[in-house]
Amino acid sequence: METLPELLDAVARDRFLPPDGTVSVLPQPGRRDAGVLAFTAHTLVLTDEDPAWVRATLAAVDCDPLAAPMHPRFLAALMDRTGRTAETVDALWVGAPLPGPPALPLREIADAGHPRVVRARGRRDSVRVWAVDGGLLVVGRGVGGRLEVALEVAGGGAGLGRGLALAARQLAGGPVWAQVSPGNARSARAFLAAGYRPVGAELLLSARGGSTGCSGSRS
Repeated sequence: METLPELLDAVARDRFLPPDGTVSVLPQPGRRDAGVLAFTAHTLVLTDEDPAWVRATLAAVDCDPLAAPMHPRFLAALMDRTGRTAETVDALWVGAPLPGPPALPLREIADAGHPRVVRARGRRDSVRVWAVDGGLLVVGRGVGGRLEVALEVAGGGAGLGRGLALAARQLAGGPVWAQVSPGNARSARAFLAAGYRPVGAELLLSARGGSTGCSGSRS
């Protein structure tokens, strides 16, 4: 079995996991990172719970077996079992790194008090933040050490979201992941226009009382 970082790196580079209906139960890479990552006919369940319990609970869900890992009944059972909470299932997008400096006049800041930065630092390591008029770009190491991006757009005119998403690819130095609420069409379009590709979906679990953030581009 490959490690979680190896599996994520393969997906990020368009080497999809075998679409054979497998549910791989992997130990959490850290106390913070638990949840379900669904790809085409192949799902990763990140938990320190007994794999036998996971498989028995999935088998008891009355639905297509391929859909069971993301079924509300299984997800609720997983949260009850672990004592964790969650917010929403996110679509996963990945952007390949790009050469050259960003076109936007970004300035790196150390604003630890901004709500999006506070949420990001509760979910990620090595968080860096850049600001531009009307927008904010946050990048940090999340699940399995993958590089994750979150955006904040509060004006700045049309195309700012796309420009920030594109800048993340130029600053990253490797594949960059975005977690987008499926209902946030504007965010999804911004990442699509910036060259990101949809690769899957996920629900991350957090310790109760912790901060996970809730946004179109999750932080």
